[in-house]
Amino acid sequence: MSGTNLALGIIETRSYAAAIEAADAMVKAAKVTITGFIPTGGGFVSILVRGDVASVKAAVESGAELAEKVGQVVACRVIPRLHEDVEANLLTVPPMAKEAAA
Repeated sequence: MSGTNLALGIIETRSYAAAIEAADAMVKAAKVTITGFIPTGGGFVSILVRGDVASVKAAVESGAELAEKVGQVVACRVIPRLHEDVEANLLTVPPMAKEAAA
């Protein structure tokens, strides 16, 4: 799912349970696709979603609100029209995260 009209939404939590809660809320709130679920160590987990700007904004707001009830939301961000160089070079899931998710 690439293209200059798509936005990237990110929620970073300090709890695996909060990350699951956020991810579930995001896909239920708007038409977005989860493109990454990255444990970064120390209990921190980042969830990445893609979709049109309005959908990603709605999804991140909903996800952050529900995740905050379960754990701690560290950061939320919506990046409209993500440049393809960023996607190609920075949004690769590190091998450690792939192994942890398996």
